[in-house]
Amino acid sequence: MGSGAELQVATHCSGNCQGSPSRHVQRSRTRCAVGLGTTTADLETANPPKTEDKNITTTTTKTNNTMAAPAPDDEPSYIDYEAFLDPSFTPSSFANTLVLATNNPSDTPLDLSTPLSRVLFDIQEIDSHIDALTTRSALPLLTHTHTQTTASTNILTALTTQLAALNESHAQLEREVVHKHAAADEVRTVAARLWDALRLARAVARCLQLARQLEAQHAELTGAASATHASSAASARAREDCRALVRCAHTLLALREMFAGAGVVGAEGFGLEKVAVVRTLREGVVAPVEKSVRETAERVVREFSVGSASGGVTFAQGEEVRGRTVAALTALYLLSPVGKAGEKWTPLLMLQAVEVYLRSALQSSIAGLSRALATLPSLERTLAEVSARCQNVVALEAVLEGTKAPAHPMLPGKTAAAGGNMLQPLLAYLETGSLASYFWRTMASSMAPRVQEIVAKGGVSARTLRTNRQTVGEAIKDCVARGSQLPSAVAAAAKGKAGKGGEADAGGKHWDREVAVMVGSVINNLGR
Repeated sequence: MGSGAELQVATHCSGNCQGSPSRHVQRSRTRCAVGLGTTTADLETANPPKTEDKNITTTTTKTNNTMAAPAPDDEPSYIDYEAFLDPSFTPSSFANTLVLATNNPSDTPLDLSTPLSRVLFDIQEIDSHIDALTTRSALPLLTHTHTQTTASTNILTALTTQLAALNESHAQLEREVVHKHAAADEVRTVAARLWDALRLARAVARCLQLARQLEAQHAELTGAASATHASSAASARAREDCRALVRCAHTLLALREMFAGAGVVGAEGFGLEKVAVVRTLREGVVAPVEKSVRETAERVVREFSVGSASGGVTFAQGEEVRGRTVAALTALYLLSPVGKAGEKWTPLLMLQAVEVYLRSALQSSIAGLSRALATLPSLERTLAEVSARCQNVVALEAVLEGTKAPAHPMLPGKTAAAGGNMLQPLLAYLETGSLASYFWRTMASSMAPRVQEIVAKGGVSARTLRTNRQTVGEAIKDCVARGSQLPSAVAAAAKGKAGKGGEADAGGKHWDREVAVMVGSVINNLGR
């Protein structure tokens, strides 16, 4: 106990040495002696204690007694717990403070044994305090631990029972729900696939039905259904039922709508492109029939004629021509391709067919009139042919004007029902007010260079043409006035045919501009 007491004396002094500098120096020497292992008696012999040093001996005795019997919890401790529990506590700062408190800044070397003794004593004090607390509180701790363990065991037993019940309920639920759901999901998958197969089978059946219907209608169109021994083109054409053109067009539209929905989820024809028979049907039946229907309709439009230079047609013949032409135009109108949603739609096939007809009439008229101007004796016959072609153009305009545009099933409601007649989109496409005006103006623009070519070649043709310019001008004027009138068969078939015919007969002044353009294209290029 001597060595421990000496450390306690030194440590206690280090924590309580306050006062004058001389006292601090004296106690520093005492601490140094304690640090070197000197006993308390030696310190008293070497340095007789003064009145102030009596406190040191008394403190030493008290410290020894304290180690023998730990202080109760309510006795104050000289250890600064608040300093150690402070969040800002750092060991380096504490060590620095302790060294400065036990040494003078001018001491060389520094005394580190005393601070170390202080720290060791504090650790021993805390350890002793912990031992005292654990010894005194062992029974309450064990009792508390036993209580907690018993409670935990009871809770675990209850939880084990409930967990077993829960596991059993979960297993039952899995048997009753999960397994049944798996079986039901399989049934649902099978039902969905069966429905897809049924829907696809119905779509294929509808395509086959439409294809058979299309073949029958095409047979009616070409006359193959009733043809027995006839082989000539005239007899086959006579058997054609042009009303079958419209029926074929509607069937083709139904098939086109089915094929268009092949890649659209939820559409009637979804998945048809994956069926081999449908691909074969489309390539081997639908495409050839559509091509045949389109070519037949275009041929009917190209052959449209209700009169010629030699004479006109009867009323019955005119009605037959009109019916064939309306059917062909309607078929081309319906078969015109439909673009993307939102784009302006035009009956392109119909417009192109009529444009080809007009171009053919213009080319024939321009070529014939050019030859007739070079050889004047044939001018009268040629002008009669030109006027007949123009009358056919005027008759075609009347047919288009009197035919209502059909509703297109593949177009939106407003576009499909946007009506009017078939003439309106054609006039907008050609950018003209009437087909007769378009015919004469286009022909005049092409005749000017032809007349200049005749004049440039010179010779008898040019001289004769210059000499008879007045006669040629009058003939062209009569040709334009006669060609701009409706043929008698078409005029008689129209509503109010009596009044309309009178208007046509007296309406020559309506074409004064066209007359002036045509006469000027020839006469004005003859020179003097």
